[in-house]
Amino acid sequence: MEYWNYIDTILEYATKQGFSDIHLKTDSYIKIRNKNWEIDDLIEFETDWKIQKLEILSIENIRGIIKTIIWEDWYTQFKETYELDTSYTTKGNSEKYRVNVYHDSEWYSIAFRTIPKIIPSLAELWLWDNIKELCHKSKWLVLVTGPTWSWKSTNLASMIDYINSNFKKHIITIEDPVEFVLKSKKSLVNQREVWHHTKWFDNAIKSLLREDPDIIMIWEMRDLETIKAAITLAETWHLVFSTLHTNDSVQSIDRIIDVFSSSQQKQIRMQLAMSLVWIVSQRLVSRSDKPWRVPAREVLITNDAVRNLIITGKAHHLYSVLEVWQKEWMILMDKYLIALYKKWIIDKDTLYSYIRDKDSAEMLLN
Repeated sequence: MEYWNYIDTILEYATKQGFSDIHLKTDSYIKIRNKNWEIDDLIEFETDWKIQKLEILSIENIRGIIKTIIWEDWYTQFKETYELDTSYTTKGNSEKYRVNVYHDSEWYSIAFRTIPKIIPSLAELWLWDNIKELCHKSKWLVLVTGPTWSWKSTNLASMIDYINSNFKKHIITIEDPVEFVLKSKKSLVNQREVWHHTKWFDNAIKSLLREDPDIIMIWEMRDLETIKAAITLAETWHLVFSTLHTNDSVQSIDRIIDVFSSSQQKQIRMQLAMSLVWIVSQRLVSRSDKPWRVPAREVLITNDAVRNLIITGKAHHLYSVLEVWQKEWMILMDKYLIALYKKWIIDKDTLYSYIRDKDSAEMLLN
């Protein structure tokens, strides 16, 4: 089997069909995530007017594909660490994918996620005009949060591309891996990928201040050092974009504070309150009108009331602020979901599977 031709053909076919994720597992058929967000078998597909039958993948098949898509040194690392993040670009159509290779109970598995070639605009992502205000700022910290596969990276890429197209700035991104390729337009753009362009995530962040950036995009605030660095960079007159794997604004603030020791939390609450400007929390929910998904969002914008709640350790009261402060474009996730339901974009089952306060939702619906 010519592994590079085999995997390129599969990936390019899946991308054309609009499948977001492709999974390869030992002793299993290839699996895809379809437009209804369900996992299906890929047993056959059409290419060059022929129906191609696919077989169950053996451990030798998976091992051969892994050796094809990653460097030899990385394969040695993978055998030592049992998992590896990387990216892969097909040779034919130059389609790009985020890749995770890992061990499981049946040896090897691979997860591919499609990365669109074209960065969607803010409008295409349902990011209203007020979000553009974030891109006009010269400092502060902006967080886009949500679970895996909620368009966090896509949203950040769209914001960065908007800045790149409209302002003369120096933009530096630190990613693991680089997903959307950003070519310099009005701005100067430097994209750095962990392992390709820097050995360690922390080292890349520490060197940022010596690289004269205006705009910084940190792929993920993953630990204490990353969080501390992001807040410090925002305090030193940089506009910093980053992500967190949290479900809403309150969880995001609590996650940041809880990473620090109790003796440091008072200081970090003050720093976060003074540097944070927006949290956009989002998730993708299934549409009822077509086989695809739509983003549902919660938006928290820092004002005096929000800063005071962060400083005093009363972040749980932010739900009330989001409930009543709509004039500043803040919105609670529950209200956003209800708005989607009232527009017939999502159905009632989807609404109730994601909403946080079902009792309040009943009152609003009635």
